Amino acid sequence: MKTLLLRAIRALPQGTLLVGAGMVVLGGASYVHLAIAGHSLNPDDMSGVSVLWTIIFSIGLGLFFPVEQEITRIVAARAAEGSGTAPVLRRGAVLAGGLLLAVLALLAAASGPMADRLFDGDRQLLVALGGAFVGLAVVSVARGVLAGHGAFTAYGTQLALDGGLRIVLAIALGAAGSHSPLLFSLILTVAPILAVLATLRPVLRAARPGAVLAWRELYRGLGLLIVSTLLAQLMVNTAVLSVKLLEPEQTALVTALLSALILARVPLFVFGSLQASLLPGLSRAFTDGDRRTFRGLIVRACLVVTALGAAGGLGATVLGPWIIRVFFNAPAGVLGALDFAWFSAGTLCYMLAMVLGQGVMAMNRHRAQLVAWIGGTAVLVAITCVPGDIRVRVEIAFAAATVVTALLMAATLRAGARRFPVVVRSAQPVSAVADPVGGASRGE
Repeated sequence: MKTLLLRAIRALPQGTLLVGAGMVVLGGASYVHLAIAGHSLNPDDMSGVSVLWTIIFSIGLGLFFPVEQEITRIVAARAAEGSGTAPVLRRGAVLAGGLLLAVLALLAAASGPMADRLFDGDRQLLVALGGAFVGLAVVSVARGVLAGHGAFTAYGTQLALDGGLRIVLAIALGAAGSHSPLLFSLILTVAPILAVLATLRPVLRAARPGAVLAWRELYRGLGLLIVSTLLAQLMVNTAVLSVKLLEPEQTALVTALLSALILARVPLFVFGSLQASLLPGLSRAFTDGDRRTFRGLIVRACLVVTALGAAGGLGATVLGPWIIRVFFNAPAGVLGALDFAWFSAGTLCYMLAMVLGQGVMAMNRHRAQLVAWIGGTAVLVAITCVPGDIRVRVEIAFAAATVVTALLMAATLRAGARRFPVVVRSAQPVSAVADPVGGASRGE
């Protein structure tokens, strides 16, 4: 058993365990935050917080996580070539800031309809939503630089600080007897910003002077990637929004679905650590024309997420209905074991699609990646809109959409194998990262 465990650990991309430790804290914080909010707020207020949470982790991540990924990809490629990355940091910050201003302007312009339709007229939650977008913009730049340089100790520390602050703030509000949905929502603004400030030195130290970065190199595929990521995040979060928009009177189902999705997605929190370290390795392998390493990373990552998804899915299916009732104060009898089985199957296929999508992205095939997510989204919308029980429709739609997306990603990746560059220079080993912070060998 010990030998198998060691082999499994060695199969992971470098830095996975360091980032994973931070992801465990951040993932646990999500459960603590929602559990305390569920016990502190009335059903209507908790329904509003559920919708806000869904928007942040679907649309918000869909907009700003691509910025982190593009910064990671470019920094990793420059580090492999021995080039400085300060220009990437500067232009990445400008890009994230511009995107943030556009989002905040849109929120302000549509504040009335959004508040009425999504938050039952509570405009305070729109303020919290805007603040959360600020936090996402800040972390996208910082984490992109750290991941690209392989500075996984600093990356994991930032994740752990973010999660730890969420736990402390949620406990403090619960202990104080707060019943304010605004205060519970503002935790998603305060925690990430403080975490970035606490880990700012490694970010700045990593970014050494280098050649000017052309704007087109940063935004060339960003628009396609943003659309792809938005579709991906909406796919994994859309069940809550679909019920809220199609049958808004089912507040109990909205709250139960958020709790169920968070629980069924336990493997996704662990997968986040794998994802953060996988893209830099794939980008370096592709830059160096190393087909064998590239393929090995993809295969091992797929095996890891399959085992992860199967184990997590079994636990969620057996214990899920009891956990969401006891820990999240979700309404009893709304969701059962079969509902969790559907969500767990969808989560497994979603992780496979994400792994394969990282490979497609490392090949700079942003358009092909978008086509795969569009195909899955079309299946999602088609099944969601058919007549029948809304609960069953959103569950089957999620599972079917992720299967289709994963298959399309696999086909794209196989077809793109011919696109590997022929490198004549002496290639740096993929495991070695040009990391001015301290080197990947130390995980700093």
